[in-house]
Amino acid sequence: REQSVVPVARLAGVTREQFLRDIYPRRRPVVLKGMELGACTTKWTVDYLSQAEGSKEVKIHVSAVPQMDFLSKNFVYRTLPFDVFVQRAAEVKHKEYFLSEDEKYYLRSVGEDARKDIADIRKQFPILAEDVQIPEYFEKEQFFSSVFRISSAGLQLWTHYDVMDNFLIQVTGKKRVVLYSPRDAPYLYLSGTKSEVLDVDNPDLEKYPLFVKAKRYQCFLEAGDVLFIPALWFHNVISEEFGVALNVFWKHLPAESYDKSDTYGNKDPTAASRAIQILDRALKTLEELPEEYRDFYARRMVLRIQEKAYRNDYG
Repeated sequence: REQSVVPVARLAGVTREQFLRDIYPRRRPVVLKGMELGACTTKWTVDYLSQAEGSKEVKIHVSAVPQMDFLSKNFVYRTLPFDVFVQRAAEVKHKEYFLSEDEKYYLRSVGEDARKDIADIRKQFPILAEDVQIPEYFEKEQFFSSVFRISSAGLQLWTHYDVMDNFLIQVTGKKRVVLYSPRDAPYLYLSGTKSEVLDVDNPDLEKYPLFVKAKRYQCFLEAGDVLFIPALWFHNVISEEFGVALNVFWKHLPAESYDKSDTYGNKDPTAASRAIQILDRALKTLEELPEEYRDFYARRMVLRIQEKAYRNDYG
């Protein structure tokens, strides 16, 4: 059975006021076109990027296959000077390489100490940051991080969700983004924040039979496009060309709702983590009963959760 594809809405010339009034409250992905993003969209050629930030060391993902899998870790981490990395990521075949001559490269910028510091392009890439005008469609105190990303052509990132709202700003190159609603989580075979279904185009339906039930939203981003990805929406990204992007994450919930140790924006809100721990304890308690009783009371718990916590109003 083919998954039907729902195109993500594309809107041009949306002001901050229109976004906050008409788009943001709907909690749906939208592609915003014609945004004022600064000089980066014309300036960021391979040569300019290499020269601007020079030979500072960056930690990168290197993969011998296009589909990167965070769960099986089918890639390695390596360090390269930034200018060398940019040149390599822009090539299809490499004279110098770590794994194979057609390996793929991916940079996701991190803070100085990735365990303690958030990614902020103004701190990690200050010269490039001057070329970017970030659309501030949120309050300054809501800002969480700005993540600089560079991908080889053909690289595909695993399906995952983030707990912050997010603008994916495509500065150069093209991307295809496939998204799934938070409501379709039961069909995505989750392991933490990530889906086990790597190949969203040709999924193994013997292994993942429910995946066909997930409604697939899709868009193609070109240079200058900005995709709004609401928190909890799953997304899978393919770089169709060598490309540079910037993710801006901001807090949808009050600041105290988030885990203070989260530098990536992917740790569940503290109340959600506590609720899951309590549920795990409840399930452990059910093990004291024989199977027939355990089954009966587990089903009652599911019904109670559906009745008390599910919402009925989103499509």
